[in-house]
Amino acid sequence: MKDRQKKRKWNWEKIISLFVLISMVLAIVAIVVIMFLAPSQHSESYPEGRIKSDYVLMLMQCILGVVAMFLPSILSKRWNIVFPSRMMVIYTLFLYAAIFLGEVRAFYYTVPHWDTILHTFSGAMLAILGYSVITLLNNTEKIPMNLSPLFVALFTLCFAVTIGVLWEIYEFTADGIMHTNMQKFGLEDGTPFLGREALSDTMKDLIVDTIGAFVVAVLGYLSLKFKTGWIDRLLLKTRKKHRTGCPAAQNETVDDAVCDCGAGQDGGTQE
Repeated sequence: MKDRQKKRKWNWEKIISLFVLISMVLAIVAIVVIMFLAPSQHSESYPEGRIKSDYVLMLMQCILGVVAMFLPSILSKRWNIVFPSRMMVIYTLFLYAAIFLGEVRAFYYTVPHWDTILHTFSGAMLAILGYSVITLLNNTEKIPMNLSPLFVALFTLCFAVTIGVLWEIYEFTADGIMHTNMQKFGLEDGTPFLGREALSDTMKDLIVDTIGAFVVAVLGYLSLKFKTGWIDRLLLKTRKKHRTGCPAAQNETVDDAVCDCGAGQDGGTQE
């Protein structure tokens, strides 16, 4: 009976990933076809429809989305990094919401505050990535360190904000070269914003990125200071090779600082 229940248990991570991947690939095929038929610019007979630059942006984003979906698998094989199942589900759904729903289905224009919500989540996810990186370095045997919770939290915040700034630079560069509207400096029909309003999207993105990262940094600080483990289930870990005879060597995923057979080290985080 238990075996039957195990067989019936669905792997939601794979199902969601497959659904999102198929959506992206089908979108790429459709965009390539439609892009050649779309006009190059808005006109009186075509005032509000999408033009070639809009489809170029969609195509770029969908291709990046497909690459991003395979990135965790590549990193896992290259550096033995383990991505928690919950984090992978959140990551995949984020790509779907940002690229397929946001760009392809135009949620950025039709759903109020869609971009703001996604940037807040992206800031939080980048902060979790930064927290994972500094935690792995703090616990590694090759680079013995003993970092304070405050330093880890500060690194987490700076890491996420820096990536957020680099993303805005990418958007600005793409808009200048490809004539897209990633920074949303104009309406969907091509009408440009003027003055302060033209800068509002970029500044708002950076602000909410910082807010999302700050929340995770605070939670990370409290988690380390008081050992609450609030975000531990979302952190990246390494698959460590243990010495022969170690019970944990049976294909177990463990933190780089912990080994059930006593192979851990003294490095850790100060309270």
